[in-house]
Amino acid sequence: MPEPTRVPPPLAVAASLTAVEAVVMAGLGVLELANLRSIRLTMGVTTTAFFLAAAAGLGWCAWSLWRARRWARGPVVMSQLIVLGLAWNLWAAPTRLLSVALAVVGLVTIVGLLHPASTRVLEVDDPDRVL
Repeated sequence: MPEPTRVPPPLAVAASLTAVEAVVMAGLGVLELANLRSIRLTMGVTTTAFFLAAAAGLGWCAWSLWRARRWARGPVVMSQLIVLGLAWNLWAAPTRLLSVALAVVGLVTIVGLLHPASTRVLEVDDPDRVL
């Protein structure tokens, strides 16, 4: 039986940042739910559902990256491209710090996912070999 391999640091960082994003999305969903008003009930409910579904999806992808599941890389890269687009759109004076933070998280996550050590682990034929 082959020796299990460990998740390399770049992939661990990418998975961790994705998990943090999932927690933030869940928090946004809870905040939206707490601010439901009858005047905008439909918008509030659908926005809450979106944030919670996105949080669940990102959480599942983060867990799967920790388990070195190859399929999780694509959705996480796509979500980071969306984060980079959001960072670009927030580059106004009052939200510049948020924009920089989002850009850094998005770029670090993408670099971690595309790092050669991450690619090597994600391309393993037997994902159960990864601890």
